[in-house]
Amino acid sequence: MAAKPLDGVRVLDLTRILAGPYCTAILANLGAEVIKVEIPGKGDDSRAFTPHVHGESAYFMSYNNQKKSIALDLKKEQGRKIFLEMVKHSDVVVENFRNGIMEELRIGYEMLSEANPEIILASLSGFGSTGPFRERAAYDIIVQAVGGVMSLTGPEGGEPLRCGISIGDVGSGIYTAIGVIAALFGREKGQGGQQVDVAMLDCMVAFMGNYLSQYKVTGEIPLRIGNKHHSLAPFSSYKTSDSVIVMAAGNDKLFSMLCKCLEREDLIDDPRFTTNMLRVENKNELNDILESIFRANTSAYWVRLFEEKGIPCGRVNTAKEIIEHPYMWGQDMVLEVEHPVAGKFLTAGFPIKFSGTSCRIEKPAPVLGQHTREILSDMLGMTDEEMHSLEESGIIGTREMPVDKK
Repeated sequence: MAAKPLDGVRVLDLTRILAGPYCTAILANLGAEVIKVEIPGKGDDSRAFTPHVHGESAYFMSYNNQKKSIALDLKKEQGRKIFLEMVKHSDVVVENFRNGIMEELRIGYEMLSEANPEIILASLSGFGSTGPFRERAAYDIIVQAVGGVMSLTGPEGGEPLRCGISIGDVGSGIYTAIGVIAALFGREKGQGGQQVDVAMLDCMVAFMGNYLSQYKVTGEIPLRIGNKHHSLAPFSSYKTSDSVIVMAAGNDKLFSMLCKCLEREDLIDDPRFTTNMLRVENKNELNDILESIFRANTSAYWVRLFEEKGIPCGRVNTAKEIIEHPYMWGQDMVLEVEHPVAGKFLTAGFPIKFSGTSCRIEKPAPVLGQHTREILSDMLGMTDEEMHSLEESGIIGTREMPVDKK
């Protein structure tokens, strides 16, 4: 099999819950060896999140595929020294602690650079490491609110709502992965090691770019309009006789195609709808007309008809329907991996496809401490006796895996 893009890159992963683990999962899927450094006996906080399968968290397993786990107590001096020895043999450290924790543990960027001048440290926090809010704690819902995303999410005239997925976490995880890859590329060009600093709030503001410009140009604050679009029409969700579909015909050509498909060619020359600007101004009237048509038939009927005509549309699927959809399996976007404790586990696939190599998810998330002995032996040359002593002292934790009897 052809080499993956990040083959040969070693990442020490100090992250937990979602934003950081999402970043390091991307790096692992691209071929990096990601070693998750976890607290002995506890591990990543998300290991406690429900539901569980044979004691293993489904939440944790969803965001930690392809990684290794070492249980190492960084608060103990010997644990810290072991970690710094690992840094000497690594390329990247990723962390999403509260600002100042890395320094308290005496593994901040200066200390890491002393151990390995070429090391790249990626720090992901709610409000960045240098700004005026750097001491504040953050969760996804906080940055969605402060970053403006919630002001645009929800029904027209209704209360602001959090996006259904943790877009603050996921978005910042993606940006951090981009930062790490860029820093690795820069290092290849002789720029050396450096720190990558990503704030979840900054990522939300970056997502808001068009709406900031819109306000500056018009002086009007963009607010919630449900599933409609501020700049395109028709573009919304519509009730059918049995469920809900979404449809977007955001230019004149598509709108004309839609009208002909619906046998409502009179709408093409309707003075309210002749241009996209007019359709946006009159989107409520247009949507009322369209929904009255869509209610006459099923979602399957409309999706099939629009697909045949090349009009962008889709059914609003649930998680169950995504899992059952043939597209998802054909694209490796839903697949099963064999976990040593939980058994067969269904996970979302990796969305980036390459023509010359496969980045398909093949390895499950690790059990806490599953690779401790392997890592310390292979990377640092420790003996069984040394590791036994460290385990007796609570500095490391190990986990014996069940033997496959097949």
